[in-house]
Amino acid sequence: MRLLLDENLPKRLKQDLKEQEVYTAADKGWTGISNGKLLGLLTENKFDALLTFDKNLQYQQNFTKYTITVIVLNAPDNSYSTLKELVQKIKDVLTTDLKPGPIEIKLEGPAGNTVFASSGVDA
Repeated sequence: MRLLLDENLPKRLKQDLKEQEVYTAADKGWTGISNGKLLGLLTENKFDALLTFDKNLQYQQNFTKYTITVIVLNAPDNSYSTLKELVQKIKDVLTTDLKPGPIEIKLEGPAGNTVFASSGVDA
């Protein structure tokens, strides 16, 4: 599975997802690109999913135009020490039948309860 870590995520997450073919936005030279153009590039380059911390992206884009899954990580901050708590949940999502559109993985509360929310668009 080909994944792109958005530029708002720590590069260290790439090491936690070794089972996948993971690139960072910097690896591909795609830093500073608008969300719409980035989704187009991901589709053109046959990526399966984008991992991002951009919680607004799921409301700003018309996902019927794209065949890409966007996994939105929702946590108090985007530091590696916080987001590493979501790695197993990311792996769990990646084993499912991904549909185009956003999937939110949320870290909640001090106990670190994780919530999934999907509004995938049927292609």
